[in-house]
Amino acid sequence: MNQKWFIPRVIRVSDNRADRVRLALELAEVAGEISRRYFAAPDLSVHAKTDGSPITRADREIELAMREAVADAFPADSFTGEEYPDTQGTSAYRWIVDPIDGTKSFIRGVPLYANLIAVQEGDEIVFGLINLPSADTLVHAERGGGCWRNGTPARVSRHDALDGAYVMATWLEDWDSEIIDGLHTQGAVLRTWGDAFGYAMVACGHADAVVDYRAQPYDLAPMPVIIEEAGGRFTSLDSRRVFDAGNGIASNGLLHDTLLSHVGSETPERQGIPL
Repeated sequence: MNQKWFIPRVIRVSDNRADRVRLALELAEVAGEISRRYFAAPDLSVHAKTDGSPITRADREIELAMREAVADAFPADSFTGEEYPDTQGTSAYRWIVDPIDGTKSFIRGVPLYANLIAVQEGDEIVFGLINLPSADTLVHAERGGGCWRNGTPARVSRHDALDGAYVMATWLEDWDSEIIDGLHTQGAVLRTWGDAFGYAMVACGHADAVVDYRAQPYDLAPMPVIIEEAGGRFTSLDSRRVFDAGNGIASNGLLHDTLLSHVGSETPERQGIPL
């Protein structure tokens, strides 16, 4: 990193959840600033990780800024990120981050990438945020505190039928043709560009559901609290309320079981698709 980011207004040693929420929101601003500086830059360096997925200087710089700020403010907290090994702490809190969700979109200049932060207390995700820097949109939720988009309440849609439902997909190639045909027969409208952008659209009522057949825990960690506090429902494709199953589905709640009956029978493990 070329710059030491200063994170203001944080109480340095605390067991208070509110202090961690405040730091997370400040880190979203830092992540957004770094993202915008590198977004679609013609000289952006891109490297391949061991799994073949891309990583950029922006991914590394954002995660390091987050790690340094959390270690400074809450040195006993654990930290899990996409780009570096886990840090195991002794407190009840774990930070789970994806510095740039949608790195391929970020590299190509598609403005639907996001910065993701989740705060886990014990076994429960108690805070999550989706920051969409190029869309000037921040969606965040604290357990029991509602879901918010740029300072105003965010709520899921009330659409209660597959007919006309907007269903988002991250990877279209994961969808079996029979599933696609079945949803089309019911009148559902399928749209791609999922990733965190799709979950934000569900939380804000612009889409009715999003389906991820393959995802990592840091991709999905913020989603349960965001979707649930917006009035919706988040589960794995086998109906468990977990974010680390390797897949996930979020909906307005009204369509959840019906949609699961169409898409929940095929998971990446059964299809042979690597996570």
